[in-house]
Amino acid sequence: MSLSIAFVGAGPTTIYVLSAFLRDVTVGADVTIYEEQTRAGLGTPYRPGWNDPAMLSNIASIEIPPIGETLIAWLARQPRARLIRLGIDPDQIDDHAFYPRLALGEFFLDQFNALIDQARGREIGVRIATGCRVTDIRAENDGLHLSVEPRSGGAEECIYDRVVLATGHQWPEEPEVRPGYFLSPWPATALQRIPPVEVGIRGSSLTAIDAAVALAVAHGTLIETEGEKIIYRIHPGAEALRITMMSRKGLLPEADFYHPIPYEPLSICTPEAVEQLIAGERADLLDKAYDLFRDELTAADARYAEKTGLADLSLDDFAERYFAERVAADPFEWAARNLAEAQQNFAREYTVPWRYAILRMHEVLSMIVPHLEEDALQRFNRYLKPVFVDEYATVPHLSIERLLALHRTGHLEIASLGEDHRIDTRSAECGALVTIDGERRHFPAFIDATGQRALAADAFPFPTLLKQQVVRDAAELDAPGIKGIVIDEQFHPVSDHPERERLFCLAIPFILDRHPFIQGITSSHEIGEIVGAALARAAGIAAADPSHDDSHRERAA
Repeated sequence: MSLSIAFVGAGPTTIYVLSAFLRDVTVGADVTIYEEQTRAGLGTPYRPGWNDPAMLSNIASIEIPPIGETLIAWLARQPRARLIRLGIDPDQIDDHAFYPRLALGEFFLDQFNALIDQARGREIGVRIATGCRVTDIRAENDGLHLSVEPRSGGAEECIYDRVVLATGHQWPEEPEVRPGYFLSPWPATALQRIPPVEVGIRGSSLTAIDAAVALAVAHGTLIETEGEKIIYRIHPGAEALRITMMSRKGLLPEADFYHPIPYEPLSICTPEAVEQLIAGERADLLDKAYDLFRDELTAADARYAEKTGLADLSLDDFAERYFAERVAADPFEWAARNLAEAQQNFAREYTVPWRYAILRMHEVLSMIVPHLEEDALQRFNRYLKPVFVDEYATVPHLSIERLLALHRTGHLEIASLGEDHRIDTRSAECGALVTIDGERRHFPAFIDATGQRALAADAFPFPTLLKQQVVRDAAELDAPGIKGIVIDEQFHPVSDHPERERLFCLAIPFILDRHPFIQGITSSHEIGEIVGAALARAAGIAAADPSHDDSHRERAA
């Protein structure tokens, strides 16, 4: 009998899982894909309306793992009119370019549709259920029972052998949760109703930059001139627009830097070395891992190690030294110098050794995070994670150029929140009151653009799985300070429930605490390889077992 599989969510993670599954599976199967939106295959980060056309992706085209084809190959075969509509110069397609989020959405949609056609041509039944919300899941001996509510009305219960939860980021459809206070910058269309006033944006990453740019183009025009600086012209009547981005350190992200892809292997801080530390079940796992980090960094760039005094820096001191020069500088002057350096390095194809070493090590050292005690995890998040994020979350050069243009015209500044600050979003005034070192400032509009945070298990959208203890609260099973649910290396929930291996939990907010670098397209690909292969194996077993019961069926609720 054929295996029945349900995907809850139809974004990039589901696409990469489906791609790996179709590559490995040799038998038939029945697949249902549930998507709450009206179209499947886009994903929240790339949906029209959810994103402004000016918003850029946070990954260079060469880094996007191919599905049926690479992004560059897809771009090369698109009609010029389609590229221009997506904000892409047809004569400037490049492996290292960052493209608009909406362009990536259309790329993923085309790949999704091609995968569906491929599946249907291989005796794999596919049902795409758009406008359907999965409200709960219950585990029974015959499979996982999904409660489904279509937007068209009615309700149904469907039973599957395997279920993949790929629900992605969780944001409210209406971000303005109180007058003037926006819990997120999405959907970007909501930001267009913010008048030209003092606007506070919490965060300084690409998410915050996207919010600032969306506001800027709602009230003015960013003009990209050939060979010159970008110019910003405010619309008549909108001159009062003032945007303040704020973060703890008051720093802007650095510009994307040139480096070889795929990554060159590390020599000291290797996966094998880290696996050996983990196997030793050491109480000092984090400090021993930091020793590997420090040795690798020294070997990669001895001049940088000497300049920073790396040999004498403990883990708790490294981050302060890493950011020290930027903290002491004007953030926009630093951004301009860093951008010029990055552009020169791209032109001569030069890689800054210490940057590249840190970038490559973030994936290797993330292996220790699920094994850290709670205190060690807090130290990792405070002292090492910010350094890794700073290197892997560099932003497109165009994003920095746009920020500099807004700053030159007096419409953008950045503020350091420091350690002594308070953001009050529940006062009688709209927006937020921000107090920094005792100084109070009112923003009639305020946007939280700090990105997806880890969510506690009590926000898990399928409560029956929690009640049955198919999935377990990390605060109970792992440590009191850990949020979310606990998963194993195959993305099954960790529990004693006999049906747990039917379920794959890829819901990012609920696994983020123990997997801090799991967001993004490359992670979707890595997850897809693991889960897709597991599904293919399960399909093969089901086909070979004549007693297997095809449990997919529907019931009126």
